[in-house]
Amino acid sequence: MTLRCAVLDDFQSVATTVADWSPVAGAVEVVTFSTHFATEDELTAALADFDIVVTLRERNAFSADLFARLPRLKLLVASGMRNSVIDFAAAERHGVTVCGTASSSTPPVELTWALLLGLARGIVPEATALRSGAPWQSTLGADLHGRRLGLLGLGKIGSRVARVGLAFGMDVVAWSQNLTRERTDEVGTGLAASKEELLETSDFVSVHLALGDRTRGLLGAAELALMRPTAYLVNTSRAAIVDQDALLAALHAGTIAGAGIDVFDTEPLPAGHPMRSAPRLLATPHLGYVSRANYATYYGEAVEDIRAFLAGTPVRRLG
Repeated sequence: MTLRCAVLDDFQSVATTVADWSPVAGAVEVVTFSTHFATEDELTAALADFDIVVTLRERNAFSADLFARLPRLKLLVASGMRNSVIDFAAAERHGVTVCGTASSSTPPVELTWALLLGLARGIVPEATALRSGAPWQSTLGADLHGRRLGLLGLGKIGSRVARVGLAFGMDVVAWSQNLTRERTDEVGTGLAASKEELLETSDFVSVHLALGDRTRGLLGAAELALMRPTAYLVNTSRAAIVDQDALLAALHAGTIAGAGIDVFDTEPLPAGHPMRSAPRLLATPHLGYVSRANYATYYGEAVEDIRAFLAGTPVRRLG
């Protein structure tokens, strides 16, 4: 019997072309969805007739209730090896195998610098002005060389962002709750005495922390108020680390020079959401992981996961 596989949130319609699905051809019928299902009811209706689901990052939560409403589901493949919105215990109770894939840290590093450079040099307003015939030059670019880059987090992504900053000739410092001098010496950065000191002294602040109880709401109104009015904030990590209302208030008040944001509390961002029209904001629709090579890994390893599951030997199991 042919199994049915749903691929969620294939916004670019590339899931079946960036990877070779022929190893499961004949055994699996693949259906891709290019629109997002915003509610559990929508998701349930769309997935009722599928045995396998490939979900993209943490965009759709798979709760105990959803697993109960999808009795046909037997395999859930998540991109990446960590997922905070899947109820793994419920998956096990309902007989659903959950597998993951590798995920590269390179794309979010590169996007971090795209946002930071775009902010510093006013790329979007200047390019828009040039194309529309507006006055020639209207912004004064912020320099990177000799300026301080403050990194909240110095893990796999933060350390690579740090090395690019050092190559630009920036003074790079980092802070996280358990960050050690040994680690900062290894990367070649300074160790900020505290989160507050990093915020007060940095010209650019970039967030590279995992979301958890200790980091949720880490930057609120009080913390953003510590930043210089000429400083920029970049967040390509998780939206909930930065209080969204506090950030909007800071952008409207001009208490920071600007922000580059790739992650939001609700995704896709609803029409009319205040983040879509906030001043001093360079925003992208969660592109941190979206690159051809990363997608080839996601979907290529999803095929491997499906093939292994069909053979009775699941690989890269999560939970």
